[in-house]
Amino acid sequence: MKRLRLNGTTSDILISAYVVVTLYFRFKFENASATGVLESIVMGLCFVVILWVLIKLKFLNPNWFGLFNSKTSEL
Repeated sequence: MKRLRLNGTTSDILISAYVVVTLYFRFKFENASATGVLESIVMGLCFVVILWVLIKLKFLNPNWFGLFNSKTSEL
């Protein structure tokens, strides 16, 4: 069975949008309700774990916008 995989550029755009949306959600939610530090940390950890799982399952394949070379070059 063939797995669904996103290419590097699409993964980078999706990850960037996810980070912006989750940060907006966290700031708006925490400002509207009385949340403490522990709730904020747990919410942030949950959002990061979701991203980590998608990368580990190889659904997302980030290439970090080409900043890092995936191949090692010999001198």
